[in-house]
Amino acid sequence: MRSRAAWAASDGHRAGVRGARIVKLLVVNWQCRDNPLAGGAEIHLHEIFGRLASRGHSVTLLCSGWAGAEPRTSLDGIEVHRVGTRYTFPFLARGYFRSALAGRELDLLVEDVNKVPLFTPRWGGPPVVALVPHLFGGTAFQELAAPLAAMVWAAERPLGRVYRGVPFEAISVSTAADLAERGIPRTAVEVIYPGIDTVGYTPRAGTRARAPVFAYLGRLKKYKGVHHVIEAFAALADPAATLEIAGAGDYRPVLEKLAATLDLGERVRFLGRINEQEKLSLLRRAWALVFASPKEGWGITNLEAAACGTPVVASNSPGIRESVRDGETGYLVPHGDVRAMAAAMARLAGDAALVDRLGVQARRFAETFTWERAAEETERHLQRVITSRGAA
Repeated sequence: MRSRAAWAASDGHRAGVRGARIVKLLVVNWQCRDNPLAGGAEIHLHEIFGRLASRGHSVTLLCSGWAGAEPRTSLDGIEVHRVGTRYTFPFLARGYFRSALAGRELDLLVEDVNKVPLFTPRWGGPPVVALVPHLFGGTAFQELAAPLAAMVWAAERPLGRVYRGVPFEAISVSTAADLAERGIPRTAVEVIYPGIDTVGYTPRAGTRARAPVFAYLGRLKKYKGVHHVIEAFAALADPAATLEIAGAGDYRPVLEKLAATLDLGERVRFLGRINEQEKLSLLRRAWALVFASPKEGWGITNLEAAACGTPVVASNSPGIRESVRDGETGYLVPHGDVRAMAAAMARLAGDAALVDRLGVQARRFAETFTWERAAEETERHLQRVITSRGAA
């Protein structure tokens, strides 16, 4: 991946935004990239707004902290203000904004509506743009205790009222449809797909495992559907096939017990949390990445696998279906249909040439998703919002 500095200085980028003025942005998100609990939403936010900062825009991030975190720091040109923890941040963010940031001449406040909305249009600050990775909806009840799930579900209900007239950015058409169901006009939503590192994530000849290896990569949470992956793998007739599960989460003991109950023995390996080099190695040696979530904002791990030339078998679920081309870069199966998932995995396990063919097409597909494109589209959208509000 090109550095942010190289992207900012590129002639192609300058031509793409000729005439755009430097703007001052306040971005509000629950966490920053360096938070130990950071996930895909934080990576997405940092990759885009780090590039905007490198282009010369003023970017300030208001987020939560953690034990031992510096309250103020700078990350790739982004001025970071941390207040409270992930649990107290929603109660402290507005007060900190008023006391420390409201006096600045800000052009826009960009709220990453991640988990629970912060209702920033009521803060009395600059015009708001809402950035939405995904909405939980009913899936919250698959993961959280009923009272907490009800709170998350209820917090999404007033989006159409509180954010009336606010421009939105969504990371997928599926998320845009979710917003429409909550009263946000589809015309108010700009869909900007995330990018991936297509230079770091690449195929490498000779790294594919000789025997079929299937991989899961992500958090081990109940709603992620990893139990469906294990059950589908157990239905494979190939005794040489293995399943490698990378990631951490409170659902791991249940998954380990399931694998033991199915008598899978050493054919299923739990790798725990892995670093970037281990992740790259896993995606390159796998015959397929398998993903069974009922709903995601997008499928960034699916695209990272595709960039490595590895097909994906995934649930045909909102968000996910946009990151896999059925029959071209992998296979989509009905969510929760273990037999269909097992059949797709068996098809790949029995045909190494098919794995390679889908992998080549997957790499070609992945190359169309870059962070540079996502940043440029975001920049153009924010400039249009400012112009339309007479702030230019």
